[in-house]
Amino acid sequence: MPLLQSFGVKRIVEIGAEHGLNTSNLLQYCRAVNGELFVIDPAPRFDILEYKRHFHKEFHMLVDYSLEVLPNLNQYDCILIDGDHNWYTVYHELKLVELMAQQQARFPLVFLHDTQWPYGRRDMYYFPESIPAGFVHPYAKMGMVPGILQLVPHGGANNMLNNALYEGGERNGVLTAVEDFLKQTPWHVSFHQALSNSGLGIITPKHESIDAHIQAVLTNSGL
Repeated sequence: MPLLQSFGVKRIVEIGAEHGLNTSNLLQYCRAVNGELFVIDPAPRFDILEYKRHFHKEFHMLVDYSLEVLPNLNQYDCILIDGDHNWYTVYHELKLVELMAQQQARFPLVFLHDTQWPYGRRDMYYFPESIPAGFVHPYAKMGMVPGILQLVPHGGANNMLNNALYEGGERNGVLTAVEDFLKQTPWHVSFHQALSNSGLGIITPKHESIDAHIQAVLTNSGL
């Protein structure tokens, strides 16, 4: 919230809404600043019509994959990436953000969830069939334990999801996708991280005062 306010954000894209809890927070912010929220999720788990009734002016629901929708969104101030937690999806989401920034001559505020364990260095696939075969690591519906690179046969975190068999290596995980993007982008940007709650990455235009402000917000938030 303090970063949205300080950046004067009015048009927000949220990738991955699930039950719509954070969507509701963002919509209340948009109402306060006369803004708009574009929500992208191929399988939302909340009542879209109910949200539309309460936030008919602010709320735009796009039921599709992010890589299909983002090319058609040509202007936004901020994007929250919390959809399919794998290298291919996140890397190409960031490349589409970069393309939008080039068209608008301005890089947006970018938030990315799951930049730490368990998906910072390990892919997870909600919809494996949506990703080109050459970019899908072998995976299984088995759990994960910190410090153990392979999946565990019993228990572990998120054992109901399609997790890559091994942690680490090339083109594997959200943080790896961010790092690969940062190595290649022509934009001068900074990357900040809050390490709690599975990791929150923040990409902003590089500027000394902006960097100091974000670090102060993270420090004051205890993140």
